[in-house]
Amino acid sequence: MSDQNVRNAGFTSSGIRGGSLASSMMSHEARASGGGVHSGGPTATLQEMGARGSTHSSGFTSSGISGGSLASQMMSQEATSHGGGIPRGGTTSTVQSI
Repeated sequence: MSDQNVRNAGFTSSGIRGGSLASSMMSHEARASGGGVHSGGPTATLQEMGARGSTHSSGFTSSGISGGSLASQMMSQEATSHGGGIPRGGTTSTVQSI
């Protein structure tokens, strides 16, 4: 995943850009969870990367998720909490797609 993709999606160092994919994701996630965006969810994870201005050490790459990385830990935790699979639209799959 490139820094530019994260910025282009609307996750920036100054916050989520209005009218962007990021704002749409945030709105959808907030509605689905009853009004809030959860820490560790797709929106929060991507915004953290956008605020830092760097995705390089996360482990989400164009070739897939790097073993031993933050991304692989996230994927493992998400799979465990969902009975062994990664749900479509979950944190790992959303962040990896961007």
